[in-house]
Formats: sequence, C-alpha cells, structure tokens
Amino acid sequence: MRSATSSTASWFSTAFIAVAITAGGGLVAAQSAPDSENGRYTMTPTPDGVLRLDTRTGIVSTCSNNGAGWACYAVPDERSALDAEIGRLQAELEKLRAQLAAGPPVSGKIEDALPKSDSLKKAEPKVAENNRKIEVPLPSDQDVDRVMSFLERAWRRLIEMANRVQKDVSGKI
Repeated sequence: MRSATSSTASWFSTAFIAVAITAGGGLVAAQSAPDSENGRYTMTPTPDGVLRLDTRTGIVSTCSNNGAGWACYAVPDERSALDAEIGRLQAELEKLRAQLAAGPPVSGKIEDALPKSDSLKKAEPKVAENNRKIEVPLPSDQDVDRVMSFLERAWRRLIEMANRVQKDVSGKI
C-alpha cells in the first residue's frame, strides 16, 4: 500500500513541478517579450519598408532596410507645425479685435442690404470733377462678341458677292 501512495505522491509532485515550470516559464517569457509583442508598436507595410506607430508616444517612424540593416527614422510631426500656426493666427485675431475695438465707432445702420445694381443697365459717362473729362465705359465681353460676329457675317457676304461677280464676269466674257 505504501508503494501506491508514494507513486501517487511522486506523480503529484512531478505534475506540480511541471505546472510551476510552465507558469514560471510563461511569466519569464512575458517579461522578456519584445515591445512589439506587448502591443506598443503597430506595423504597417509600405512599398519602401514598414511604417511604425508607437502606441505609447504617438510617434510615427518609417523603417527600411538600407543594405546595412534596418533603420527607423521619425516622420516629421505636422501637428506641431499646425498647432503653432493656429496659435499665431489666434494671436493675430486677438490683436485685430483689439484694434477694431479701439478704432472709431461705425456710424449708421449696417444691417440694411446693399442696393442691387442692374447688370443690363448701361453705365452713363462719368465726368471727372477736377479736370472736366468724360469717362466712357468700356464695352463688355458680350458686346465685343456681338460686334465680332456681325463683322464675320459681313465679311463672308462680301466674299460671296465678289465670287458671284467674278463668275458672272467670267461667264459673259
């Protein structure tokens, strides 16, 4: 009977030692695992290599094999440049608001809509007050196009008329 108890005890002690080694080995493996296995880095393949994101600091790096080994270089952070520009614009806005507040007050009612001008209404010649010169407004692009089409039609008719006269003259002679 003693031999059955001792074999069972030795079997339990062997199993306990195996479990302890396995658990201890797993603990050692977890402690010595690289940071990429713990989820610190996220890798994304690119045509030139790998894009690496450090999930703890937020730094993005490009990694490539340059022949002598892999090298990672931090990507320039545009966010800091954008934050600096936003800060500069906010300071300029505050400065302009202070200038506007210190400037002369605006008189009159400013909520009224501006009167609409008629785009088809012809502008009248303006007379300069100091030199008494008349300023004639220039024609619009639409006016120039109308004149050009008229001249083209008149030229074609003139050519057609000259061709008819030439045929009539050559046929009678």
